Amino acid sequence: MNQEQLLTELQFKAIRSSGPGGQHANKVSSKMELTFELNSSSGLTEREKKRIQLKLKNKLTKDGLLILQCDEFRSQHKNKELVIKRFLKLIEKALVVPKPRKKSKPTRSSIEKRLKGKKIASLKKANRSKPEY
Repeated sequence: MNQEQLLTELQFKAIRSSGPGGQHANKVSSKMELTFELNSSSGLTEREKKRIQLKLKNKLTKDGLLILQCDEFRSQHKNKELVIKRFLKLIEKALVVPKPRKKSKPTRSSIEKRLKGKKIASLKKANRSKPEY
C-alpha cells in the first residue's frame, strides 16, 4: 500500500454541516465528504483490493466507492484531516491478515479437572433425591 499514491486518488466535497455553529453553520460548508474509488486505484495491488472489498463490503457502494464523512468540527480543514486519518486507519485495518489458529489438545490436568467437576456436580444432584429404604 502506497499512502502518498492513495492520498492523491482521494476526492473531497464540502457540504453544509448539521453540527454546532448557530447562524454561521447555515452559511458555511464545513462537513467534509471523502470519496475513494477502490476499483480504479493504482496505489493498491489486486490482492489488496480484493481483501479490502471482502473486509469493507458493507461500507462500499455497488460501484466500489468508499464514502466517509466528518462534521465533528466547525473547521473544514480539521474535518478534512480527521476524515483522511479515518480513511488510512480503515484501509490499514482491512489489510491486516490475521494469524491462522493452531489447533491444540487440552492438557491432561485440564481434562482431569473437568471430569472431577462433573463428578462433584453429579454427586450433588444424586444427594438431592429421596433416600431408598
